[in-house]
Amino acid sequence: MNYMDNHHEDGRLALWCACPSGMRDGLMKAQPEQYFVPPYVGFRGWIGVRLDRYPDWDDIERVIRDAYLAVAPKKLVAAVEGR
Repeated sequence: MNYMDNHHEDGRLALWCACPSGMRDGLMKAQPEQYFVPPYVGFRGWIGVRLDRYPDWDDIERVIRDAYLAVAPKKLVAAVEGR
């Protein structure tokens, strides 16, 4: 995950996060003003989440959790999910 503040003067305050397969397109379609494909890592399925557009912080929490679960080793995923 990366925190970006006006990256290359794009005017965004955002997080760039790993995203589970198939989730990114749905988020971007549902809230195109909130989510975007970030440069450099977007081709790997990552998603950009704008923090400067009054986000729902519960949604941000889920995006961060899903990002972690998408890249964490299986043993740590099991620990987070309580297995």
